[in-house]
Amino acid sequence: MRIQRGEFIVQDFIDDIDPIETQEWLDALGSVANNEGKDRAKFLLGQLGQRAREMGVDGVGGLTTPYVNTISPRDEARMPGDLFMERRIRSFIRWNAMAMVMRANNNNEGLGGHISSFSSSATLYDIGFNYFFRGNEGEQEADMVFFQGHISPGIYARAYLEGRLTEEQLDNFRREVDGNGLSSYPHPWLMPDFWQFPTVSMGLGPIQAIYQAHIMRYMSARGLAKRGDRKVWAFLGDGECDEPETLGAISLAGREQLENLIFVINCNLQRLDGPVRGNGKIVQELEGIFRGAGWNVIKVLWGRHWDPLFERDQQGLLQKRMNEVVDGELQNYKANGGGYTREHFFGKYPELKDMVNDLSDQDIMNLNRGGHDPYKVYAAYHAAVNHKGQPTVILAQTVKGYGTGKSGEAKNDTHSLKKVQLEDLKIFRDRFNIPLTDEQLESVPYYRPAPDSAEMKYMLERRASLGGFYPVRRKDFEALETPPLDALSAQLKSSGDREISSTMAFVRILSTLVKDKNIGPRIVPIVPDEARTFGMEGMFRQLGIYSSAGQRYTPHDRDQIMFYKESKDGQILEEGINEAGAMAAWMACATAYSNFNCPMIPFYIYYSMFGFQRIGDLAWAAGDMQARGFLIGATSGRTTLNGEGLQHQDGHSHILASTIPNCVTYDPTYSYELAVIIQDGIKRMFHDKENKFYYITTMNENYPHPEMPAGAEEGIIKGMYLLSEGKADAKLSVQLMGSGAILREVEAAAELLREHFGVESHIWSATSINELRREALDCQRWNLLHPEEPVKVPYVTECLQKFDGPVVASTDYMKLYADQLREFVPHRYRVLGTDGFGRSDTRQKLRHFFEVDRYFVTVAALKALAEEGRIDVSEVSRAIKMFGINPNKPNPVTV
Repeated sequence: MRIQRGEFIVQDFIDDIDPIETQEWLDALGSVANNEGKDRAKFLLGQLGQRAREMGVDGVGGLTTPYVNTISPRDEARMPGDLFMERRIRSFIRWNAMAMVMRANNNNEGLGGHISSFSSSATLYDIGFNYFFRGNEGEQEADMVFFQGHISPGIYARAYLEGRLTEEQLDNFRREVDGNGLSSYPHPWLMPDFWQFPTVSMGLGPIQAIYQAHIMRYMSARGLAKRGDRKVWAFLGDGECDEPETLGAISLAGREQLENLIFVINCNLQRLDGPVRGNGKIVQELEGIFRGAGWNVIKVLWGRHWDPLFERDQQGLLQKRMNEVVDGELQNYKANGGGYTREHFFGKYPELKDMVNDLSDQDIMNLNRGGHDPYKVYAAYHAAVNHKGQPTVILAQTVKGYGTGKSGEAKNDTHSLKKVQLEDLKIFRDRFNIPLTDEQLESVPYYRPAPDSAEMKYMLERRASLGGFYPVRRKDFEALETPPLDALSAQLKSSGDREISSTMAFVRILSTLVKDKNIGPRIVPIVPDEARTFGMEGMFRQLGIYSSAGQRYTPHDRDQIMFYKESKDGQILEEGINEAGAMAAWMACATAYSNFNCPMIPFYIYYSMFGFQRIGDLAWAAGDMQARGFLIGATSGRTTLNGEGLQHQDGHSHILASTIPNCVTYDPTYSYELAVIIQDGIKRMFHDKENKFYYITTMNENYPHPEMPAGAEEGIIKGMYLLSEGKADAKLSVQLMGSGAILREVEAAAELLREHFGVESHIWSATSINELRREALDCQRWNLLHPEEPVKVPYVTECLQKFDGPVVASTDYMKLYADQLREFVPHRYRVLGTDGFGRSDTRQKLRHFFEVDRYFVTVAALKALAEEGRIDVSEVSRAIKMFGINPNKPNPVTV
């Protein structure tokens, strides 16, 4: 039976041994809520839960709620707009999105595109565009919206209706090579005025959104950009929540109470191949995860057509059935129709089946899910934007392939749906009232009402009230005044007898930059809990570590000069043992010029081994979104971080970094090289506004740093310069190239060659082999396409042509790194590198093991001379014996 007293109802007494007592408790709670407010009721429930736990009563205060909407109908904020008009507009957008994908595939089967994801989430976006997503034409900066990548056709379709895109552009969906095309997914690099964030690599949108909200608070706390009530929205799919990056940082949002962050998870219950949790309930799982992380959770599961059924439910059976049915069955109900739903959902309990006797199968099929009901969605969004003290996640239940009929609605293969059969097109047209004839349907035309139509006026008025069109991206900014190179004069001089690491040289450069009156406040040091490793603890007191809560404790090292200082306006971002999170924070700062109209210069310092290898997908996205800033791969090289071993020793990060077209990479050895690179990088990125970001490796090995040779700046930037020139009248000479940790071994090898073998060496510091290759490829391409023009000579070729003799290149990275220059080297070319797994030992032994130390450089140079007939091969054997090299030593690649 069901008992009702006042406004509080006992929904289900089936398992209740004393329903009268239960109702008395509920009445007491109702009285408190009605007379003293919901906050008081919430407080009392918390106290009861705490006391129950103290008494050992388990399961109190569970993390999930019944499978029903969080907001009851009586508490829903009413949507103020014209429902009929908005449905018309939404239907046109649905149609044009589908038509765009179908027309593309009619022209070329291989272009692809996605229909189903947007069809399930059209209402979720439409309500956002009509009432919540603010543009940048007002006093406040625009909201940030991370659109789910696969729904891009829907965003293009709306922009087409708004007049922002043409029919020709829609027909060029996924046809970008000839220009005037639309990118497959959100790609700022390809559409720099339109998309803000690349999101289609699943999981990257959610983690970026969290850290954008985090950085928004950081920028506001430091007085750099006003936050106001600006929001960060992230739209994602329930299947996407399987990605570690999607849920991996939600605790940060809860801990920092990021009320400026809203997640909207489209729970259409399907992944790409089938159900997300066919044997369970993904909504309940996500609710528990997010509530446990401190989020406000709003479930939007059932549309308003279900409300009368809930009102008629006399025994709580409807709620019971919703709680027990698994997602695989929920998919079945929409895939198989109203009759199936009647028998398999309502039919489990006779009373439930009786409840829908007056409904036809079509009526049952029309029982809508919450994510398709604009009233329910609006109420959820309204509650989310007004919620304080927590981030909000909206779990909206939808149907994948909604509206596509037998072709794809709720089918396992609907994700791959590119075309809809003609009969289904007719059903779609009739269902959404698209004014097209049967004959017109065959060509799947676009539809846009007249500019002066009521629909067009309504849509544009809604956007005007919210600050203009969206999405929109700012690509320009006010250039920063770059400090001159002599501002870093201390790093251009010799360190004398003092030995320091290049990492320490970097810290000194950074310390100078943060004091600069023009760019100092724009510098953002970012560390993933390794500041002390990199010698940066001196900045703790100077700059403070950002904390949204300030510092509520007295640090135990308060009596030390470099005590641990947290502050609400701290400049350092210390993101914990979390490379992905620190990278996402760097990306937010590196795009602040666009998203905040306030250029920031972030320096993210980390173990180089845990850089591109661990967060390569985010680094690629950073290139796409035109990030500007510095990634510092500290403790770099295979043989420099000697004691840490295989997992920590990096021999390939420069190769990985080279795959990102706008990532500029350098492997400097000396402090003056580092100073020149960083100063030039700031100028190029923030004054000249080049769309680049930098990856620079530094090392923890201490050694003396010489003064910068006169005129070396240009070569340092281009990628190589002459560090030391051998005697001009030498009978025998070689050219030795080196970088990073191994350049000093190269310099030592030159001494061995001169002293023991009478060979002079011209030594080149190769600060960027990747940049040398890029420039050489540019020359090669020019020469190919301009056969009658003067030939362009690559810079690396030009340098090495100045001297005779073979070239030996040695780095602390895989041979492939230096070997990529082979076709541009005008002499015999040998490459030494550190292929294979690392291991722990002394640097001296590691360099011998990997065959990159001074002795192997010497032997390689002699072998090259012998191959050219300039010396007898016995000299090579003499060197091997002299240096105690075992010719039969194991190959480091295989051991």
